[in-house]
Amino acid sequence: MSRVDQSLRYTETHDWVRVEGDIATFGITEYAQDQLSDIVFVELPQIGDTFEQGQVYAVVESVKAASDCYTPVAGEVVEINEELESSPALVNQEPYDGGWFAKVRMSDPSQVESLRDAESYSDLLRQLTEEE
Repeated sequence: MSRVDQSLRYTETHDWVRVEGDIATFGITEYAQDQLSDIVFVELPQIGDTFEQGQVYAVVESVKAASDCYTPVAGEVVEINEELESSPALVNQEPYDGGWFAKVRMSDPSQVESLRDAESYSDLLRQLTEEE
């Protein structure tokens, strides 16, 4: 089964969020990058863009497919991972570290509470692997 970082929160769409103060860092999970296979391009948002919870904020393209990424929480983009422009494979190599997508100043930090914790996300992955 895919590794699940215990310190993160997760969405049903396999996006993760790391919260530090009022800043949330977004990325896709190990499970998501594994399903996509070799990632060849990541379309990131622009600094200053604002999103509501659940909106598409990025697109990941792999050798298999293109996939939308959805904001775990609402806010304004304050930083993007520019390294992904030249090294999109970082998402495959380090989905929870060097492969992060964007940092957002949250407009409603309480939205984090609506996300899955690591145990709940692990349960979701178990269900998915049983269905495969």
